[in-house]
Amino acid sequence: MKVVTPRGPATVEVDEAERPRLLLVLTHGSAGGVGAPDLLAVRDAALGVGASVARVTQPFRLAGARAPGSAARQDEAWGVVLGELRARWPGLPLVQGGRSNGARVACRTARAVGAVAVVALAFPLHPPGRPERSRADELRNAGVDVLVVNGDRDPFGVPEAADAARLVVLPGEGHDLKKDPARVGEVVAEWIVRYV
Repeated sequence: MKVVTPRGPATVEVDEAERPRLLLVLTHGSAGGVGAPDLLAVRDAALGVGASVARVTQPFRLAGARAPGSAARQDEAWGVVLGELRARWPGLPLVQGGRSNGARVACRTARAVGAVAVVALAFPLHPPGRPERSRADELRNAGVDVLVVNGDRDPFGVPEAADAARLVVLPGEGHDLKKDPARVGEVVAEWIVRYV
């Protein structure tokens, strides 16, 4: 499915649950795609608990860029995509999330798009080696419950437990969360069922 936004087209890959009780919308990090191992594991686990899952490739990635550019423009495009998805699945509770930069977008836009919660995978707390440039305010200001799943070896840092509704730190995992993606999926599925 293609969605036209003011920042260019986005694409959405949908996996529908047989009797959907929740809509989970996920997106990628700055240089990644929706086929990342953790995103696929979350999709599979979420389908198992009755969530339809939409994985969004944002306009900047379709245009070949490795960086999203302005947060305001990225968030504007995200809002258009989510408007289309909400119209397609009216009445289903919406949980949105993503990995790394996608987690930031989900936190910044949660209230505006009517999400009931956010799933933040590998939330990039700060640029590597720059802990003074914390992005914790994006978590604190989401306005909804945020689940953060980070690895304890993430060079982008690990948020504080107080900055999220739930923080799960996976031992031995880096920023890519690819050592045990199935565990990431389990953590997310266990958490999102409360919003059904």
